[in-house]
Amino acid sequence: MILVITPELMVSKETDHINLMFQEGLDLLHIRKPWVSRNELTEFITQIDEAFYPQLVLHTHYDLREEYNISRFHVREIDRKEGSYKSFAEDNNISTSVHDITTYNTLDKEWEYAFISPFFPSISKKGYGMDSTIKEEIIHRNNPDVKLIALGGINPDNIHNVFESDVDGAALLGAIWESEEPLKVFKKCRNALMS
Repeated sequence: MILVITPELMVSKETDHINLMFQEGLDLLHIRKPWVSRNELTEFITQIDEAFYPQLVLHTHYDLREEYNISRFHVREIDRKEGSYKSFAEDNNISTSVHDITTYNTLDKEWEYAFISPFFPSISKKGYGMDSTIKEEIIHRNNPDVKLIALGGINPDNIHNVFESDVDGAALLGAIWESEEPLKVFKKCRNALMS
């Protein structure tokens, strides 16, 4: 499974790239734009082909779920700990983020999957993840109910290493959006897995 996370700020022709990535086999798109208003997010979603709405994951403005028939939501670590996601968790697919395998192993089966990061040093957050041991910690994975998605520093050159670890998917962010050709990078990552 390959997921893409949007950049926090709007990018030129972003939804054009997103629609093309979906056409090329993108599994899920995480819409993570913490600084945009509800109206701006509405405008953003309407530029994505309606056929792909079931593959959208909201990080904010969860109330848009009814308007766009979206049933996937990502819950921040702090909100997971506080239980503030419970009102929309039932009958929807929810995901979350963790930063160590011990926390991941304690997640209940209500979570479809969890991002674990940083897997490699981050592309978009310079210097972040330089001393990460996540890749080595994966051997201690013992949660059979929640899929594990690697995040952080993943690109076409190292995506094979991700899937050689005991993970169920990879999330792409910096490799896609810091490229002049997001679609080309996505296709390279996808093709690397298929070869």
